[in-house]
Amino acid sequence: MPKYTSDIIAGYTLYFTSKCVVEAMHVHASDKEMSVKNSAKLYVYENGDTKIMQNGGINEPDMILIQKYIKINHKEMYKKWSNYSEKGYYRKR
Repeated sequence: MPKYTSDIIAGYTLYFTSKCVVEAMHVHASDKEMSVKNSAKLYVYENGDTKIMQNGGINEPDMILIQKYIKINHKEMYKKWSNYSEKGYYRKR
């Protein structure tokens, strides 16, 4: 499972899986188990904004921290994503 960063954001790891790369860029946020089933899923827009598809039980203050981290670091995160996928950023509003 490729991690976007070695940083732990509000107690969560940010990653994607090899199965994820058929979709637009998104981020899974999960605790130590890194189980996609129990993770949050956020699609990432080109400007770094996110759309929460599932919150994975993450409370609102932690989700806000995760979203802020993605907003600030989305370009570096996209570089990692693009090594595995040609799908690009999420485009639907």
